[in-house]
Amino acid sequence: MSFPQPFYRWRPHPWHGLDVGPNPPRIVHAYIEITPFDLVKYEIDKVTGYIRVDRPQRTSSQPPTLYGFIPRTYCGQHVHQLSPKSERGDGDPLDICVISERPLARAEVILTARVIGGIQAIDGGEADDKIVAVLDNDEFWQDTQDIADLPAILIERLQHYFTTYKMMHGRGSQMVIEQVYDAQYALQVVSAAITDYGETYGG
Repeated sequence: MSFPQPFYRWRPHPWHGLDVGPNPPRIVHAYIEITPFDLVKYEIDKVTGYIRVDRPQRTSSQPPTLYGFIPRTYCGQHVHQLSPKSERGDGDPLDICVISERPLARAEVILTARVIGGIQAIDGGEADDKIVAVLDNDEFWQDTQDIADLPAILIERLQHYFTTYKMMHGRGSQMVIEQVYDAQYALQVVSAAITDYGETYGG
């Protein structure tokens, strides 16, 4: 028996082949690329859909939450418009940080997340928002509906991680955090990213 060439086409692409979620923009799917135990940055290979090693982290900080993206989203013109100090969208799927009370040590998993807020980040002039969510069926976080319901130290850790995880020797970080926003604004960003995806890749 011979395998089709190329074989990866028979595996649903995590970005394009999965649903955005059961009730977007509030309840979405998240494809997890990095766990809080990772000291290497992984990201989706846009061609094959497999996880690629991007780089070992230069700093000692680790991601405070699960980190991945929302399928069938795209940071284009509509996301850029909600980030007025950016020059453009970053051309990637919309990033999402998912909080879970129980530790999840595995990446490349799909989970259902409830959007509660976000971090407006700009990376080298590009809108690079980080949606903040909780695992939807996690009873520990069942009453959490807005980012204001989270401990302040957790948001501080997220901001610190994203302002340091791309630091280069002698150059510092090109990532700027403009604001932390609430659930209502986050829903607008998710909706904008869904629209950007539809306009770029079709419905």
